Amino acid sequence: MTHVQPIKAVGATGRRAHLSALDGLRGVSILGVLLFHTGHLSGGFLGVDLFFALSGYLITDLLLREIAATGSVSLVAFWGRRVRRLLPALAVVLVGVALVVWAVGQPDVVRTTLADGPWVQLNLVNWHLLAESASYWDRFGPDRVFEHLWSIAVEEQFYLVWPVLVLVVARWGGRGVVVVAASVSVVSLGLMIVLADPADPTRVYTGTDTRAFSLLLGAVVAAPPVQAVLARAVGRAAGAVTALLAVGIGATWFLVDGVDSWWLFTGGLFAHSLAAALLIRLCAQAPSTPVAKVLAWRPLRWLGLISYSLYLWHWPVIVLLGPHLADQWSRTAVVCAVSIGLAALSKYLVEDPIRYRAGWARGWRGAVAFAGLMVGLAVLWVALPAPAPTTIDLTKLG
Repeated sequence: MTHVQPIKAVGATGRRAHLSALDGLRGVSILGVLLFHTGHLSGGFLGVDLFFALSGYLITDLLLREIAATGSVSLVAFWGRRVRRLLPALAVVLVGVALVVWAVGQPDVVRTTLADGPWVQLNLVNWHLLAESASYWDRFGPDRVFEHLWSIAVEEQFYLVWPVLVLVVARWGGRGVVVVAASVSVVSLGLMIVLADPADPTRVYTGTDTRAFSLLLGAVVAAPPVQAVLARAVGRAAGAVTALLAVGIGATWFLVDGVDSWWLFTGGLFAHSLAAALLIRLCAQAPSTPVAKVLAWRPLRWLGLISYSLYLWHWPVIVLLGPHLADQWSRTAVVCAVSIGLAALSKYLVEDPIRYRAGWARGWRGAVAFAGLMVGLAVLWVALPAPAPTTIDLTKLG
C-alpha cells in the first residue's frame, strides 16, 4: 500500500488540481484492511486490490506525463523517488518492531520476525512466505509481524519492472502501454485460474505473477486512449456510473469471504480490480460527482495521506497488543488508535521531512545513505540472536 506524489491532474489551463477523491479512496482502502484484520469486515482484504489499482494508475500516469514532456523516462530518478518515499518509513517499522519483538515477544514470533525481516528488506517477502507455506488465510497459525508486507513486496516488484516496460513501448505512446498492460493482465488472470488451490488460495493471492493484473488494470485506465474512450462512453452519466461502481465494490467487501468465495480466484478478483480501476479513473475524470465529493471528505482524505504508514504499523500492533485485549471492540479501538498515532508520527517526523526537505537524501549522498541503511538492516538480522528452537524429549513420551 504505497503512495506516490500528491495526487494531481493537469487541467485545461495547465494548472494542477489536487484530486482529493483519490486520497479518499486510499482512506477507504486502509479502512477496509483495518476492519478485516480486526474481524469486522469479511471482504476488507479487497482494500489491497483497490490500493494496487490506484498504484498502477498513478505510477503509469506519472511515467506517461514524463515521456510526453521529455520523450523518455529517467529510471534512476524514478527509482530514487520511490526509495525516498517508501524506504524510510519501512526501515523504522522493521527496526522498531524487530527490537520490540526481540525484547518482549514469544520465541516463535521472534524466530519468524528475524527470519522474515531480510526478505522484507529485499522486497521478496511474498515469495518467502509462499516458500514457508505460510497461509494468508490461516488466522490461527503462528503470528508473523511482517506477513502483511507481502503486498508491499508485490508493489515494489512492479515499480522495478513496469517503468522499464513503459520506456520500451514509449515509441507507441499510450496504445503500446494499453496493449502490454492488458495482455499481461490476461496472462496473469490465466495463471491465477490455473494455479488456484481450492484448499488454500494463498499462492495465487500473494504471488506477483497472479496478482499483476490488479496493478496493470490501473495502468490501462491511465493511458490516454482508454481515457478518451471512457470519456465518450460515460459522458454525462459519470455520476451514475461511479455510484454503481462504488455500490458494487462496497457490496463485495461485505459479502465475500477469502476462502469460501472461490469465484474470487476464477475471475472475481479480476472483475473487482477492473471495477476499482474504472472508479479511480472516473473520480479523476469527474471530480464533481457525488461519489467523488464523498471521497473528498477531509477525515477520509487524511486517513488516505497516512495510509502507507498505517498499513505498515497496523498488523504488528495487532499481533503485539491483540492478545492482551479480550473484547473485540476494545481491541479494535486500541489497535486503531495506536496504529493511527504511529502512522501520523511516521508521516510528519520521518516520511515528509526525508521526502521533501532532506537534501542529503538525493544524488550521490542519497545513494550512500541508501547503501548504509541496507547494510545496517542486514547487520540487525544477524546481530539479534534468535531463541533456540523448541525441542521435545522423546524419551519422556509414552
